Amino acid sequence: MKKIRAGFEILTPISEGGIKELQHIEKIGRVCYKSEDRITENGESAKKFVGMLIRNGHEAMIEHSSLSVKFTVDRGVSHELVRHRIASFAQESTRYCNYSNNKFGGECAYIDITPGMNLDTKMRNMSSEELTKVYTEWVSAMEDAEKHYMRMLELGATPQIARSVLPNSTKTEITITANYREWRNFFKLRVPKTAHPQMREVTIELLKELKTRIPVIFDDIESENP
Repeated sequence: MKKIRAGFEILTPISEGGIKELQHIEKIGRVCYKSEDRITENGESAKKFVGMLIRNGHEAMIEHSSLSVKFTVDRGVSHELVRHRIASFAQESTRYCNYSNNKFGGECAYIDITPGMNLDTKMRNMSSEELTKVYTEWVSAMEDAEKHYMRMLELGATPQIARSVLPNSTKTEITITANYREWRNFFKLRVPKTAHPQMREVTIELLKELKTRIPVIFDDIESENP
């Protein structure tokens, strides 16, 4: 059994300061106003123009740019990710992946629940002893699931049948491609404290990075404290 941390990787190349991305949106958006003559090469006009679009709720224009992100999360979180319908997905398949093979290290991988427990507001008043007991129980359950999964494969079950004993904590990789407008909606739903703590484990940090790499597009969305 292998325990790993949740995370993400931005797959779409982003220009320095996100200027090219903003200029692309500006070039398209100014068609609406026939104000192409106001475009400046240094990108300052793009920052102001895209900021104006977002403030005025004219977000249809930012649908012209998209972003691909690969998440490493547990299966439970991935079930929430795929509910964002205006997006494309590619996910690690438990039908075809045989975790007894050497390419997977011959073991099942699970997303460590420790960060999620720390972000769970309803568990913050628990003592360290109580938290340790909860975590120990989780480890035992994961080891048990792995044992039964491997045994089923040994008995001749296919991966798509053996996967029935794999828990929500099973690690999965899922790539999401969506336009900027959908990513804005995504963060508004998946960053607040009402979101699942293991979802917030990755979305808070992703939003922080995107605010740095693509200013204006995500600046107005609050990155709540854990």
